[in-house]
Amino acid sequence: MLRYLPFLLIIALTIYAFIDCLNTPEEEVKHLPKVVWVMIILLFSIVGPIVWLAAGRKRAAAGGGRPRRAQWVAPDDNPDFLRSLGEEQERRKGGGDRDPDKDADPGKE
Repeated sequence: MLRYLPFLLIIALTIYAFIDCLNTPEEEVKHLPKVVWVMIILLFSIVGPIVWLAAGRKRAAAGGGRPRRAQWVAPDDNPDFLRSLGEEQERRKGGGDRDPDKDADPGKE
């Protein structure tokens, strides 16, 4: 069973690089056209995928660049959340000194 492992790894690497190349936008492909990269990946089964992963695509620098908006931000670091808290405080101050707990349940003291 272990003698098939290298072949399975090569096939998995080739499939991964092939799908990654197909999903990469044309403007992010470096050095060669996308069609040429697909041919290199498929024709040179060991070297092609490794070269694609190393040099074929523009990669984002680790820890650099602009933070993505889809990334989760803790509430105390989120400016939108902090702004909404400030607006809520202003709204409560402007509406008088009402206790929101008493407004929720009139029978409760």
